[in-house]
Amino acid sequence: MRSPRYDGWLILAPPFLALLAVLFLPAAYRQSAAFPLLAWVGLVLLIDVAHVYGTLFQTYFDPRQRRQRRTLLLAVPLACYAGGVALHAAGGLVFWRALTYLAVFHFVRQQYGFLRLYARREAPAPGGWLPAVLIYAATLYPLLYWHLSPPRNFNWFVPGDFVQVDWPLGRYVATVAYLALLLAYVAREAWLYYRTRTFNLPRNLLLAGTALSWYVGIVVCNGDLAFTLLNVVAHGVPYLALVWSRRPAGAAGRGWWTGRYGLVLFLGAIVLFAFLEEGLWDGLLWREHGAVFGWFQHLPAVAEPGLLMWLVPLLALPQSTHYVLDGFIWRRGGLA
Repeated sequence: MRSPRYDGWLILAPPFLALLAVLFLPAAYRQSAAFPLLAWVGLVLLIDVAHVYGTLFQTYFDPRQRRQRRTLLLAVPLACYAGGVALHAAGGLVFWRALTYLAVFHFVRQQYGFLRLYARREAPAPGGWLPAVLIYAATLYPLLYWHLSPPRNFNWFVPGDFVQVDWPLGRYVATVAYLALLLAYVAREAWLYYRTRTFNLPRNLLLAGTALSWYVGIVVCNGDLAFTLLNVVAHGVPYLALVWSRRPAGAAGRGWWTGRYGLVLFLGAIVLFAFLEEGLWDGLLWREHGAVFGWFQHLPAVAEPGLLMWLVPLLALPQSTHYVLDGFIWRRGGLA
């Protein structure tokens, strides 16, 4: 990646810092749907929504990427919007459920991508498949637990976006299988260290941070603020750090955000885009955060299903495009 200090603080540390913050939350915020407005602004607006626009800086704002991926950059948003309209025509929950599972896929794959980066220089060894299996299990087991539980005090986007069935036996079996996998991984790492005296600290920190943040946020806690804090910080901050680390170095001609004030422009732009997007959501649909989006409250509230079918996929287009494009731009060899 970039440097041990950069990676340590911005990619590996965020899940542990979020866990520390959750530890000091009042108990009500760990086990209820309570969510203070300032926390919503800091987590949802400034990190979760803002990080989506980081994709722009590796695609539409990069002249070289625009030339090389012209067809992709035109086709993806068009396809996402058309698909979104079709899904919403089948039902609002159908649309949100599809977007939720697309988001989950994106979140899970990001952790696998980081694992690949930190394991790429390792020599082949017995059980080399275990880290990849564990990174998937560390994310998919809590999600499976969620699916097999009664309704929680949090959701991904909207209530009911996950298919949930309360099945205690299923939760128990999944937990036993996950613990067995964790023990197998720990045993392998101990054996490798005994044989080679080597220990891949970044890879193990990534796995530990992923496993702890997802487990605590979904299984241990049942609070909206705790879940959002762990989910958003552990995903959004490393994503933005990755985007910034891959900026065109010393190439002012490749983008307005690569010069002396690049970081200020980068952060300012994504926050501005996030504010405008959430303002439109709040003014046209949700009407939940008027104290933050006062001017947007003058917009007409939209409730007619025929209009929502076109409007909701349009407002969600930055997210859906972000999820799909990231499947292409972060492939091995996909970026300079």
